[in-house]
This record gives sequence, C-alpha cells and structure tokens, in this order.
Amino acid sequence: MSTATQQPGDVNALISSIQEAYRRMEMPVRTYLLIIVLPSFVFAVGTIAITVALSLSLTVGGPLVLLGLFSVVAALLYPKAVQDRQRKQIRQRFHLFLTHITVLSMTNINRVEIFRTLAEEDEYQALAEEMGYLVALVDTWNQSLDDACRMRARQVNSPLLSDFLERLAYTIGGGQQISEFLIDEQESIIQQFVIRYEADLNKLDVMKELYLSMMLSTAFVLVFAIVLPVLVGVNPTLAVGAVIGMFVIVQAGFVYAIHTISPYDPVWYIQETAGDYPLKRAMPAMVVGGGLSIVCFAVVGGILLGYLPIESDVLPLPIMAAIPVTPLLIPGWLVRREEKKVQDRDSEFPSFIRALGAVESVKQTSTGNVLETLRKKDFGSLTKNIDNLYKRLNIRIDSTRSWGLFAAETGSYLIQKFGDMYVEGRRMGGDPKMLGQVISRNLGEVLKVREQRQQATTTLIGVLYGLTAASVFSFFVGLEVVELLMQITEDMNLSASQMSFLLSTKQYDVQMIEFLLILTIVLNAVLSSIMIRVTDRGHMLSGYVHFVALTWTGALTAELTRYVVDALISV
Repeated sequence: MSTATQQPGDVNALISSIQEAYRRMEMPVRTYLLIIVLPSFVFAVGTIAITVALSLSLTVGGPLVLLGLFSVVAALLYPKAVQDRQRKQIRQRFHLFLTHITVLSMTNINRVEIFRTLAEEDEYQALAEEMGYLVALVDTWNQSLDDACRMRARQVNSPLLSDFLERLAYTIGGGQQISEFLIDEQESIIQQFVIRYEADLNKLDVMKELYLSMMLSTAFVLVFAIVLPVLVGVNPTLAVGAVIGMFVIVQAGFVYAIHTISPYDPVWYIQETAGDYPLKRAMPAMVVGGGLSIVCFAVVGGILLGYLPIESDVLPLPIMAAIPVTPLLIPGWLVRREEKKVQDRDSEFPSFIRALGAVESVKQTSTGNVLETLRKKDFGSLTKNIDNLYKRLNIRIDSTRSWGLFAAETGSYLIQKFGDMYVEGRRMGGDPKMLGQVISRNLGEVLKVREQRQQATTTLIGVLYGLTAASVFSFFVGLEVVELLMQITEDMNLSASQMSFLLSTKQYDVQMIEFLLILTIVLNAVLSSIMIRVTDRGHMLSGYVHFVALTWTGALTAELTRYVVDALISV
C-alpha cells in the first residue's frame, strides 16, 4: 500500500521539478518549445514514418525509431538536466566559495567588489554566474545589495545558495557587517559540506555493492555464453562477443556513475609553468615507459604473427598479452610517488598558513621577512617549497607570481586555491591572523573527509582486484570445460551426425575465444583503473599502476586456472 502511494508522489515530484526547470530557463518556454522540442518531435515522427514506409527490419528500424524517441525525451528533459548540473556545481564548490567570500569580507574593499571579484572566478562556474547576476542588479538596475540578494534567492535553483542569500540579505538589511555574518556561518556551512561529502561517500559504498553484484552476474552470463554453444549449436564467437560487449558497456556505465557521484575534490593543480612542477619530473618516464611499451607490443606481435624466429607458444598467450603494458608501470609509479608527496604537502599546509598569518600579524612585516624564519622550520614535504617561495619574494619577484609558482611546484589543487585566497586577502588589507585561521580551519575539514574518501578508495581497490581474479577464473574454467568436451568428442570417434546430436564443437574456435577473453581482461583493467582514479580524483597517469597490476592479475589467474584444471583432469 505504501509503495502504491509512494510511486504517484515520485512521479508528481518529477513533473513538478521539470515544470520548475522550464520556469527558470533564461529562454522563454514558447521559444524553446518551437525551436528545440518541435523539431525533435518532427524527427521522431519522421523516423517512424520512414521505418513503416520502407518496411525496414527490426534490426535497422528499431534503433532508428529509438533514436527519434530519445531525441524527444532529451529535448523535453534538457532544461531539468541543466538545472541539476548547475545545482551540483554550486553544491560541490560551495565550501571554496564560502572561504573565499569570508576572506574577501575581512579586507578593506567595498561590499559590491566582493561579489564582483567572485564573479570573475571562472572555476566557481554556476556560483560565479550567480555573483555576476547580483553585481548586474546592483550596477545596472540600481538595486541595493540586500534587495539583489533577495531577488536572486527567489530565482536560484539551489536550495543551499538560496538559503544563504536570504540570510545574507537579512544581515545586510539589518546593518550587520558581512564579515561577522560569514564568520558565524563558517562552522554550520562547513559541517553541511562534511555531511554532503560523507553522504556521497556512502552512495559510493552502495554503488560498489551494486557494481559487485552486476559484474558477477555478467561474468556468469559470459561463462554461460562460453559453454552453451557446445550444447545448442549457436555461433560461439558471436555469443561470446555479444556478452563481452555487454560486459564492457555495463562496466563503462558504472565508471560514469561513480564519476558523477564521487565528490569533486581534485588532488592535482595542473599548471605547466617554467618551474619544477611535479608532473614535469614524470614526463621523461612517460616517454620511456610509452616507448618501451610500443617496442614490447611490436615484439610480441612479431612473435605471434611469425615474423620473428621465436615459437609463438614460447609463453602462454595471457602472459604475452600482459608484457606490452608492463613498461607503463614506470611513469605510473613515478606519478603515484609524486601524488603521495602532494598529499603530504596538503597535510602540512594548514599549520604553515596558520603560523604565517600569526607571525605576520605580530611582527607587522612583509610575508618575505616572516618566511625568513619559517623556512627553517620543519614542514615536512612542504619545507623545500617554502624555502623557494622565500627566495622568490626576497629577490622582489611579484608576490602573486611567486605564490603561483609555489602552488605549481607543490602540485596541489588545495594549496593553489587556499594560497591564492590568502594572498588576495593580504593584498586587500585583511588581517593575516584571521585569514590564516579561517583558511587553516576550513582546509583541515577538507583534509578530514579526504581521509574517509581514501579509505573508500582502498575498499574499492580490494573489490576490483578480487572481482578481476574471480571473473577471470570463471572465464577460463568455462573455456577449459569446452576444451575437455571437444577432446571427449574426438576420443569417442563418433560420426558427424552423432556428434552434432550430442555436442556441437565443429564451429568452436578456441583460439578466438581465448583472444576475446584476454581482450576482456585488458578492457577490465583499463576501466577498473579509471574507476579508481575517478573515485579518489587522483591523476590519471598514476592509474597506470593499477592498470598494469590488474592486467597481470588477470593473466596470472588465467594461467593458474588452466594449470589447476589440467592437473585435476589428468588425475
């Protein structure tokens, strides 16, 4: 009964959200329906008419009709998709936005300039657009700042930002300082960020369980597709190829789903400068690893095709398939090592920025003079970068440029964002001690939830490796069963009619099926390594480590399975 009443409610909520998305569109609804929805509807009707008029078969007409229907659905739901994307952008970047606006509020600039500065931050995306609307209302339409906040609070599609703007409008209208309001808001907003972050990690746990069950089911279907053709006489290559395609599509779908669910919190700050940034040190290894991989691929291909004077069975086929990808371990391991250093620098930065702000406030001197003392302190992996920052400031390199090179050298996204906030706040006359405390506290909360994400990633890695070994084991057990059945039919020496009545082994190409299974191992390694990287938001190059390890896990499992099954059969 509850389910019956819940479903109409869900449908009504979906319809209401779509209507709200149409209402909030910048384009008039009538115009959108005429130039977007109507043409897609005409296209859908045209696909149906063409299919009926030409009497197209189901294999050709079916996808054509589905394409037309999909265009109509996509056109109707596009405004909602845009609104959902903007809402997600606001939610993911709101903690950075809050820290930034708090830092700016503690400076000597005009209140409207705070929002003008935020509107120029392209990385805030939908948040920057909303700040631009506020500034336009004040500058162009001569609205007061509190009225502008109230108007945008009614228009914005994010409950989080709408509630914030409402409270901000009330504060400004009541005469309270924006800085006081924002400092009071820090703890509650950051706690909301932590709660949302943890909720996303919980969704990842649910997605991991769903992924495990789905992939095990798909692996079972693939084993069934390997064995079934021997019994019923269907084309085994076509059956196995179709299931492998489904296997890859399902896995790719989960990669996208995890990418969507995983919190937006990148580790790396990618900025190619003249400095000694971390990825620059890994580029030679990338060239070496890629070159060796190409050479190994050419050698293995030459052996298998008979172009080299080496027997093609010198090594098992799964092992030979894993050899060409092995050199990619060189750049992957180096980037992984650099990524660990970036994470260490992140953990040291809160104490550094807090100490810098406190000492700078007490001594009432420049950042360069304060760093002359701080650079002698032990800040772990960050110590060398602090020393380089001091040297640049000491030789009168532009302060903003010096901090930009400092962030590029650390390779850290968080250091780049929060470091820029500190520099901007100091340049505009903010109190360094207050700036250091706000930035340090908020960054500390981000690092805490990052540790939870790292634990979730570690669990996912264990699931992926175990799933790879279990799936490959089942694949090759099925293949060994087929080879055993083929050997039995040969030993029985039956006639063709008798053999086809019992077992259909005539069109079974074992080598082709083995090749397809090895291709599955490689594709699984690629998609699984990408899944790991989109979960922890690390650099894709460090995923080469898992790509190589998963490929070898599958190859060794395949060969070990064959050895064990052959040993059991021979007994």
